[in-house]
Amino acid sequence: MQTCPKCDYALSNEVKYCTQCGVILKKPQVETRAKSLNLVIVFYVTFLLFSLISYLIYESSEPSLALELTIESVFALLVIGFSLSNYKSILKLYKLPIFDNKIVTFTLLFPVLSAFFVSISIGYLNEWLFEVYYDNYYSEYVYLSNPILWSFILIAILPPIFEELAFRGFLFNELSNVASQRVTIIATAFLFALVHFSLISFIWIFPFGLLLGYLRSKYNTMWYGIVIHFIHNFIVLMIDYYNYNSELVVY
Repeated sequence: MQTCPKCDYALSNEVKYCTQCGVILKKPQVETRAKSLNLVIVFYVTFLLFSLISYLIYESSEPSLALELTIESVFALLVIGFSLSNYKSILKLYKLPIFDNKIVTFTLLFPVLSAFFVSISIGYLNEWLFEVYYDNYYSEYVYLSNPILWSFILIAILPPIFEELAFRGFLFNELSNVASQRVTIIATAFLFALVHFSLISFIWIFPFGLLLGYLRSKYNTMWYGIVIHFIHNFIVLMIDYYNYNSELVVY
């Protein structure tokens, strides 16, 4: 049984509206927490399997634009599918935040610094630990007729949109129903780093995810995270583009 919060009328748990005064009844907190926890588990298992299958497909297949677009489309559809389960609360995160000089300046400058730091430091770490050179993202698309356009779309445009929707949108909202904001920020950052399937990348993606989660929590918007994510990926791509063409000139 449940009681109407407005008129204290006793009602069964299945009722969504009070038959006495007509007020909409909220779901019991335990039911909401259980639903959110189930969604988080299904989300994590789904994207972990998707990441593993995608990795295996990439490793065993010849590169092609059709393959890239297929995998990106499946990822986008999965994210949208999960997000539709609670789209009203997610739509609120797309509301433009109040303009603040400090956070806007940080949003524009930080990803530039982080991109250069990652490009330089990860290259050295790969060479030192595994005796391999830093992967050049741009070089993965040079087989296409317009590599700079497709690499821009697949690296700088799509990941900020759909990864932020997945991890700082849907997953963040659901985890907030079962955990504190601090735990939610840490958990979403950990899962965000884990699905990238790279030990070296985990070193920087995890703290990067912590920052994006903190901004999402503090300002209740995904726009700062999307912009930071976009600028970071774009600068990394431009660095790789420059390095790739510089090597061609040398050789």
